Amino acid sequence: MKMPSGNGHGFFFEGFDKFVHMGFFFVLTILLFYGKIRHQHNYSFSSLTIFKIIVITAALGAGIEMLQLKFFSYRSAEWWDFGCDMIGVFMGVFSYILLHKSNYNEKTGN
Repeated sequence: MKMPSGNGHGFFFEGFDKFVHMGFFFVLTILLFYGKIRHQHNYSFSSLTIFKIIVITAALGAGIEMLQLKFFSYRSAEWWDFGCDMIGVFMGVFSYILLHKSNYNEKTGN
C-alpha cells in the first residue's frame, strides 16, 4: 500500500502494513482452527493440526511474497512481510492452545 504523501499525520504510519500482515494472518489462523473444530465436532487437541495450519499459512505467505517479487512490478516482496505473517500465525496458534487448555480444564473439572 502506498503511503499518502504529506506531513505524516493521520491514521497510517510507517510500518502500518506490517500490522496489517499480522492481523490478517492471525484472523486466517483463527478461522482455520475454527473450521477444523467445526469439521471434527469436538475440541480435541492435535499437534498434527497445528503443524498443518502452520505449513499452509507459511506456504500462503511465502507464495504471496513470491508473486509480488516475480509478477507485480508495482509491488515489492519483503522478508519482513513474511515474518509478520508468521508472527500473526504464531499468535493465532498460541491463542488456540491457550483457549483449548482452559476449555479442556473446565470440561474435565481440573
